Amino acid sequence: LLARIFRARGVPADYLDSRLVIKTDGAFGAARVLGGETERLIRRHFEGCGVMQVAAGFIGSTLDGAATTLGRGGSDLSAAVYAAALGAREIDIWTDVDGIMTADPKLVKNAFTIERLSYGEAMELSHFGAKVLHAPTVQPALDKNIPIRIRNTFNRGNGGTLISSAGDGPDAGGMPVKGISSMGNVTLVLVQGTGMVGVAGFSARLFGALSRERISVILYTQASSEYSICFAVMPDDGERAAAAVRAEFEREIASGSLDAPVVERDKAVIAVVGSKMESTAGISGKVFYALGRNGVNVDAIAQGSSEINISLVVAGKDVSKALNSIHEAFFLSGTRSVNLFLVGLGLIGGTLLEQIARQREVLAEEYKIRINIAGVANSKAMIFDSGGVDPARARTLLEGGAPFNLAEFIGVMKAANLPNTAFCDCTASAEVAAGYEEILRASIPVVTPNKKANSGALDYYKRITAHSRDWGIPYLYEVTVCAGLPVISTLRDLHLSGDVVRRIEGVFSGTLSFIFNSFDGSKPFSALVREAKAKGYTEPDPRDDLNAMDAARKALILARECGMPLEFSDVHIDPILPEACFQAKSVEAFFTELEKSDAEFESRRAEAAAAGKALRYVAVVEAGSARLALRAEAEGSPFRSLVDADNIVVIASDRYAKLPMVVKGPGAGAGVTAGAVFADIVRIARTLV
Repeated sequence: LLARIFRARGVPADYLDSRLVIKTDGAFGAARVLGGETERLIRRHFEGCGVMQVAAGFIGSTLDGAATTLGRGGSDLSAAVYAAALGAREIDIWTDVDGIMTADPKLVKNAFTIERLSYGEAMELSHFGAKVLHAPTVQPALDKNIPIRIRNTFNRGNGGTLISSAGDGPDAGGMPVKGISSMGNVTLVLVQGTGMVGVAGFSARLFGALSRERISVILYTQASSEYSICFAVMPDDGERAAAAVRAEFEREIASGSLDAPVVERDKAVIAVVGSKMESTAGISGKVFYALGRNGVNVDAIAQGSSEINISLVVAGKDVSKALNSIHEAFFLSGTRSVNLFLVGLGLIGGTLLEQIARQREVLAEEYKIRINIAGVANSKAMIFDSGGVDPARARTLLEGGAPFNLAEFIGVMKAANLPNTAFCDCTASAEVAAGYEEILRASIPVVTPNKKANSGALDYYKRITAHSRDWGIPYLYEVTVCAGLPVISTLRDLHLSGDVVRRIEGVFSGTLSFIFNSFDGSKPFSALVREAKAKGYTEPDPRDDLNAMDAARKALILARECGMPLEFSDVHIDPILPEACFQAKSVEAFFTELEKSDAEFESRRAEAAAAGKALRYVAVVEAGSARLALRAEAEGSPFRSLVDADNIVVIASDRYAKLPMVVKGPGAGAGVTAGAVFADIVRIARTLV
């Protein structure tokens, strides 16, 4: 048919049946080309040939004329065989993609075409799953040093991928890693026992047994102790391989010197390939950091002596996450992405979405940080989209979401298995906080302004902070104390650098700060509480602030950060309001009761003013204790410098004994708090280097 088409267009062409010239062994479906005889026949056919030849690929014949097929990639191999026999200048392979990609584009959406590869790089990539080219095709070209170019039939203007002995060329620079390929659905077989330690010929017996069963080994590795060997095979060969091992080592298994082989299914092999890896330090470290940071466990590792390939085996469910993690680490020019799952769209969470919507293009373009919102939930509904939820439309989209269920939300987040996942809790929910341990154990960082986890049971606080520390999974909760002020990080830095914090004093509640900063006698105390509520400084029920529980939780968090093993019951709270205020049945009834106490509050204020002092509600953490009380502060006290809803923390340590460290600034407000949460999310992205 092709010959007729050429002739119809005026191009002289004859059809050549490849069975006449490509000679193979008798293995139908995977026949091996007999190079010497094939090359002789091809050259003889083309001697004096005056027209273009159109030849079929994929087929050949044995020396006695029986038809055979070359198997997967046989047409490309046929082209390479003809080119090698005829001394062609270049082999062009036309396909439906632009060339060999840096990774499988079906799994890695940011994959792109590799312009140049060496023969070795191409063979490694093709062996481990790069489907555009099959490894046998490269060998004839390599033997005769003929370049191969992969081109796209539907995009003829694209230069494709050039494969040659030069690769990038000596002066072209180039990336140390050229591509990442993967082979899914493989089976891992493990053999171990003392019976192989120091025993000469053990490996020969093992692989001889596999060879007799015609089982091809994709990858294998042996511990330096010689105690264990594992190897990967195709899934259909797993049980046969195990049976072959059991038969070969029947006596050793019976005596207990060798364990019965273990078969592990649903694995994947990932190969990181590049000829310049050999001369570039840190490649392995970067690969395994990217995997470890994303909670991808590596079952086996193999690296050839040429260092052109680092191969590793992971669980099949993790292959997409692993590929994307490694690909981003090497190919995206410093771009760092975070797949964010957000719970809580109240004042803080809603403001956070607005900030992300305004800033994410700037982050992407100027700082190479991409925030992709993969899941959002409020108390009623939840939605998911791995491609990204528009932060500006999230609240509207939630109206059509599924009913919110925390366990299901966490389950979907874990099952999505996206690289660089992070969880953000913008609620005040103890139930959500109780999920942090499960989330951190899934290697997912947590960012939160929710104080319930760190001020709840001491044992839970210790478990989640220890897991974060020991496994390097970020747990960021700076915002739990004093909104955006760097208090927790400052305490941590003092501790890490060997300082000892002796005493912490502070005003930790923006609401209480505003009320007492403004309490100068010009307005009744109850009127100031109403004003704070109107400004949005209090909870809908102001008693949730005036009971000082929020400030007490912050004091407890700081005490624990200083190493004090306190429970919430150990924190002493000096009540601000009379008990009758808390017994009121409604918010308005509360204000009625509060107004009855205006005279008493004014009396305390006037008494303090007469002594040149002002009332402030101050928390003190020292000597294994935490307490909060309304104090009269003299002129010159740092607590007298507060304005509006400022927070302040005064830290006295061994280094800051004579002149304590003071951290002061806004301690309330949706913009400040959400901005600090946003900064922690960006901080997670910056750890992805």
